[in-house]
Amino acid sequence: MSLRHALLGVIKDTPLTGYDLVRHFQGTVGYLWSAPQSQIYPELRRMEAEGLVEAKVAPRGRRAQKRIYSVTEAGMAELRRWATDFVPLPAQRDPIMLKAAFFDLAPIESVREQLRAHIAQFQWRMEQWQAREDAIRERRAELVEVWLSRQPIEEHDNIIKFKIHALEGLIARARAEICWARNGLAVCDEIDARRASGSVASDDQAASAS
Repeated sequence: MSLRHALLGVIKDTPLTGYDLVRHFQGTVGYLWSAPQSQIYPELRRMEAEGLVEAKVAPRGRRAQKRIYSVTEAGMAELRRWATDFVPLPAQRDPIMLKAAFFDLAPIESVREQLRAHIAQFQWRMEQWQAREDAIRERRAELVEVWLSRQPIEEHDNIIKFKIHALEGLIARARAEICWARNGLAVCDEIDARRASGSVASDDQAASAS
């Protein structure tokens, strides 16, 4: 249940309202685990019911109230347990790779468009991940400094190294995806050239026969 642990990982840094949690989620662990608001709030309520987080009610304006969530000891214990336990590799489900296995059924220009879109998407993601990595490395990342301020100073560099390591995995994956898509474009060019060569050969044979 990785969403639960991602939420615990954000709230452990500092108590947050549900609204602030959603906002900070997108700017922190959202780089690693995407989740819409429609999933976050129900999970937050389940976590509170199970004692992993607790909520303090505070006034919001003159009449409204807000709930400020913080991690309980049970929540921290669960987060440490999850970080310690081995997670098996999930079943392979990659829609673009599955589609690539049937690209022979699509027009070559459609294949090119999809591969170019794949490159653009992962270039954009890589830029986001690299910006986050730079922010962590320079100690200006969202909420990271709050967490570091509560940890022994001799552990600060170690904490930073692990957080950067996670992003480096995503950046390496993005580079591999871009390389794969560019190779696919080269395959398209090769197929076009082969088809053009075959067409010319057929025309030559037809001319000779006539």
